[in-house]
Amino acid sequence: MKTRNIKTVAEGNWVVEGAGVKLKRILGLGDPALTDPFLLLDNFGSADPADYMAGFPWHPHRGIETVTYMLEGAVAHGDSLGNSGLIKSGQVQWMTAGSGIVHQEMPKAYEGTMRGFQLWINLPKKHKMTRPRYRDISAESIPEAAGPGYKMKVICGDYGGVSGPAQDIVIQPWFFDVKADAGAEFTLDVRPEDTVLVCVFEGKGYFDKDKERLIEPGQLAVMGEGEALACSASGEGMRFLLLAGRPLKEPIAWRGPIVMNTEHELKTAFEEYRKGTFLKK
Repeated sequence: MKTRNIKTVAEGNWVVEGAGVKLKRILGLGDPALTDPFLLLDNFGSADPADYMAGFPWHPHRGIETVTYMLEGAVAHGDSLGNSGLIKSGQVQWMTAGSGIVHQEMPKAYEGTMRGFQLWINLPKKHKMTRPRYRDISAESIPEAAGPGYKMKVICGDYGGVSGPAQDIVIQPWFFDVKADAGAEFTLDVRPEDTVLVCVFEGKGYFDKDKERLIEPGQLAVMGEGEALACSASGEGMRFLLLAGRPLKEPIAWRGPIVMNTEHELKTAFEEYRKGTFLKK
């Protein structure tokens, strides 16, 4: 069984998005082909409400899926489908923008550190204009898989006989939250055809059998080819997102919140938004 090595490491950059939200863009500033089908990964985390309270007022999306995973805190959301609610600590919202949706995400005041992730996943060409929908996933509905030295929250995908609650996702990705014990060493089987990404957000550790590159909080490792992922946690333990999905290998035309396959499709989407014909029946 071939163990994957690290191809490259993304360090991320601090950016200001929405109405003034400070966050770390770990993925989304480089070549999207390298992480296909994953487009963007933002990590938001601050104990200062000034960094996040301005939120993300109404804005459109088309051609992608967005996954919001709240570690701590709460975000109120509303959308053009009439949905509204709160994404609270431990919860996930999986949104298929498809043909088009307009929504807002507004953080709520929180005594502590607001922490979470938002991941953008590309949709295949034939599903770009699919009907938009939401899946709200409670913390209690997320099952755990476990092995020697680790526990894994299975949010989307299947592992060790455990299936995540995010079902009927077009590209059948993996979205796992893995917590490794202090000093633990273990190997996870991965699908050989997948792009595999690892983002550490607590502790630090290694993801190559030779332990040549230490991955620290806020860093994302893009893994090479193979059927296994070697994981070695530091003495303080480690927690990381494991993302995996089969590359789409399709052209990408991307500007702001809309991702299509051609510049013509992209131009059409923005023209429709300006004209008020963006949302489809």
